[in-house]
Amino acid sequence: MSELKKIRETKNLTQEELAEKSGISVRTIQRIEAGTTPKGYTLKTLAESLDVSENDLLTSETIKEEIVIDEIIFVTEENDSLSNSGLIKIINLSSLPFAWLPIANFLLPLLIMFFTKEKSPIVKQIISLQIFLAIISPIIFMLIALLKLGSVSVMITMIVLVLANVYIILRNAYEIDKKQSLRYKLNFSFI
Repeated sequence: MSELKKIRETKNLTQEELAEKSGISVRTIQRIEAGTTPKGYTLKTLAESLDVSENDLLTSETIKEEIVIDEIIFVTEENDSLSNSGLIKIINLSSLPFAWLPIANFLLPLLIMFFTKEKSPIVKQIISLQIFLAIISPIIFMLIALLKLGSVSVMITMIVLVLANVYIILRNAYEIDKKQSLRYKLNFSFI
């Protein structure tokens, strides 16, 4: 139980009455009682409305709950990599339709990551790798074009870059399926 709820109930106030007294919306009070930590103006206003200090709304009970939540998240992250491997593979394979256009090959996976809120390290690595390829591929292409080795070499370079990207995507999909890890990844992340 959150400290706000305890204090509100000892003062015999409903959420609606506290909302009216403080000017804070009922929905915000519900969120705080559900576990969101109040901050700034909201914290100050609620403390004044309930005639308590701001620290009374943020006690060690809240800290204990946060520690327990962190432990639960740590435990579930191990399971998430297994349970979300399908979503991770979809994010990885979503680069395929744009493998031929390096500048756009990371946009669809990035959008899927934001809409599904799947922000695991493996997804960030997938997108970082595609961003890296989106940067390096045009540079390689332009170098070949500037060297004026002929239209055949430019065409071969384009094909090799696309095939390399397709291979990386498919190989990483295979590794995600078998080992829940990536075969090709960077030592850094753009995200």
